[in-house]
Amino acid sequence: MILEYKKGNIFFLTITFFIITILLNLLLSPMLIPTLVIGFIFGKWLGTAILLFGNTCGGLLLYLLAKTFFSEFIQEKFAIKFTKFVEFFNKNETMYFMLFRLIGGGGTPFPIQNVLPVIFNMSAKNYILATFIGTIPATFVTTALGSGIESVIDQNAELNFFSVFISPEIYLPILGFVLILVSTFILKKIFFKKN
Repeated sequence: MILEYKKGNIFFLTITFFIITILLNLLLSPMLIPTLVIGFIFGKWLGTAILLFGNTCGGLLLYLLAKTFFSEFIQEKFAIKFTKFVEFFNKNETMYFMLFRLIGGGGTPFPIQNVLPVIFNMSAKNYILATFIGTIPATFVTTALGSGIESVIDQNAELNFFSVFISPEIYLPILGFVLILVSTFILKKIFFKKN
């Protein structure tokens, strides 16, 4: 039903889901399900664009709010847990935060990743750049998976686990996840090792 509505109202739905993405970031919401849904509705290209801009804007707003009103609380809660990153971020906050985003924050939930730079007093400009670029691969792969689910359903094929899994629209994004995981491991070993 929403896919039919989308055809005549693409601009309205794009703006609506962009705003929803910002609000979900502000509400500290995990973004996996919304990313799959946006991929399902908008496809991998437009869905990725909506999410990149929405997550970057929402993450920035959350970061600025946290920095302004909750800086001491965040320092208390996270400074000790993330002390190993302080040295890296002090060297080059943009590059290391971008890599941190790229490797999925080393397992750190996305909402925590959004406020973590409060510890390092990161500039807003560097936050925007690092977040936008660092989240591109994971956002694209997850959005492509949501889009693939829509494609499989759209083909009206009989749905079972095997037929869905062997569909290129599904297994290619899953392979993308595997590549991101392998890249994450390699990047973590190269860039986040103590000298």
